Amino acid sequence: MKIFGDLQSGNCLKVKFVADFLELPYDWQDVDITQGGTRIDSFLRINPHGQVPVVQFDDGRTLAQSNAIIRYLARGSTLLPEDPFNQAKADEWLFWEQYSHEPYIAVCRFHMHYLNRPKETREAWRVERGEAALSSMDCHLSGRDWISGDDFSIADIALYAYTRLAHEGGFDLGSKSGINAWLERCARKLDVSPQQ
Repeated sequence: MKIFGDLQSGNCLKVKFVADFLELPYDWQDVDITQGGTRIDSFLRINPHGQVPVVQFDDGRTLAQSNAIIRYLARGSTLLPEDPFNQAKADEWLFWEQYSHEPYIAVCRFHMHYLNRPKETREAWRVERGEAALSSMDCHLSGRDWISGDDFSIADIALYAYTRLAHEGGFDLGSKSGINAWLERCARKLDVSPQQ
């Protein structure tokens, strides 16, 4: 399969992390989103929505949206629980990540990291919701190793991708002991450096 993505994007790295963890063979196709790589005709033929990541399988079929991709790739593996209720609990966190975490943590990071704008110019409401998401995660991780259930799963990977980069969006994780210990556990599972 081919994975079309930008290695600076947490959403794209989710797919890479899952593929690497499961030792799935793939060909990485770098798409520079800052240079309009998702707006050229050849890319739009793969994903008319003009977004990364996108996976193109050997039979030509394509799949977009990071959490849909990682859920598909993880089927039948240890990253996706067999029990239907436990799968739904992992999904619960995937939806939460896209609705209550990524729009604040990742967008503030984009503001500072990609656009090189100062921390003070972030939208206050977005910062407030990002802080609330991180506090909720930290509280949830108090006394537990993983986000959903007893084992490392796609829920952890989905939230790891941007949480580990929250500082690049102006968020301070220094007092978040639950998150920091979890980030270290995730990095060990994925065999990456904590900031990779």
